[in-house]
Amino acid sequence: MASSCPAEFDREQGFTERDWLRCLPGAVGSWPLDLRQPGRARVQIGAGTLTLHWQTLAPRQIGLARFPRMAMQYRFAAVADADRDEFMRYFDLYTMRGGG
Repeated sequence: MASSCPAEFDREQGFTERDWLRCLPGAVGSWPLDLRQPGRARVQIGAGTLTLHWQTLAPRQIGLARFPRMAMQYRFAAVADADRDEFMRYFDLYTMRGGG
């Protein structure tokens, strides 16, 4: 069965970098997290890894409202399809903001 989560993808996330760094440790659950490089994180998932790279973008403005944005790159390496899907299900639920 093919994974529903690709090994590499990009997203736009509605976070400030400060909020992202506060949320990220909880979003990766019990997987080891390395935040030693600015704008990058590495998560050990079994024998493989997820590398995250982010860059702050100009806020999105709708009328008088301004919403933070970040460009995110997700790169899984040597993570089994099922593990990738399981990780992203938890990660996405944890990082969900408003709406529904």
